[in-house]
Amino acid sequence: MDARKLALDVLEQVRRAVVGKDEVLIKVLLATLAQGHILLEDIPGVGKTTMALAFSKALDLRYGRVQFTPDVMPSDITGFSLYNKQTGQMEYQPGAVLCNLFLADELNRATSRTQSALLEAMEEGQVTVDGTAHPVPRPFLVIATQNPAGASGTQLLPDSQLDRFMVRLSIGYPEPLHEMDMVRRKQEGNPLERVGRVMGLGELEQLRRMCGQVHVSDPVLDYIVRLVGATRSHPSILQGGSPRATLAVTAMARAAALVQGRDYVIPEDVRRIYPDVIAHRLLLAPKAGVSGTALAEELLKAIPAPRIK
Repeated sequence: MDARKLALDVLEQVRRAVVGKDEVLIKVLLATLAQGHILLEDIPGVGKTTMALAFSKALDLRYGRVQFTPDVMPSDITGFSLYNKQTGQMEYQPGAVLCNLFLADELNRATSRTQSALLEAMEEGQVTVDGTAHPVPRPFLVIATQNPAGASGTQLLPDSQLDRFMVRLSIGYPEPLHEMDMVRRKQEGNPLERVGRVMGLGELEQLRRMCGQVHVSDPVLDYIVRLVGATRSHPSILQGGSPRATLAVTAMARAAALVQGRDYVIPEDVRRIYPDVIAHRLLLAPKAGVSGTALAEELLKAIPAPRIK
């Protein structure tokens, strides 16, 4: 299986609906291959839902979406049991999360109980209702969005939940030329209708297995550990990256190598994905004066990468 060609084909299809955001699209694909979940922190109207739908079509994923509000209940996500008069049995009614790609729109508007309802599905690949575990379909991917600025009825995701997301990304405003192109495409019809299927679920699962087999040499692994470890002793960081962050950086670097047609990781793979994996996991000191992303970039400059022969 040619992973590089398949990745390029997927990106080509998604670009038919999302214009001028190649770096974000690539990292969403990398997280998908690395079996991670994605947090999009962005303002409304920049194409988050369109992007998720485009990926679901290109990868042939069954799609589910919930627009979160304070009155969304945990059972709306996980499902519930309903009594069947004909059989005399309680029957499980699947919730919205029982799909391949779940878009949790404005997750930070939900209550803490509803936010936590996603954790089991994200971490364990199942939901538990009335003591019975129900596995989510495979593959399974959560793309959650939250507003970067405060609004009525919102609350920030807790650190424990942020740590479950492999990457945090931002789409941002389009460049003027890309925005003009977007308007032209919209005048010709719904761009999503032009997104075609590239692979099925079996092929995606095979790519995910290939990603896990990409070799990480000891020097590169040491580089990853030093990069994450540096966040735990930086004076501007109160809480650094956890061992889960180390695993996430490694998995994303493997995916980056795979889509480049390599079966081994080089330091450039690590450098490419490190800020997006680590920044949202950092708890900054009140007087830090910089963002988590800026600190991640600072660490990349300060810590020497190994030379791979």
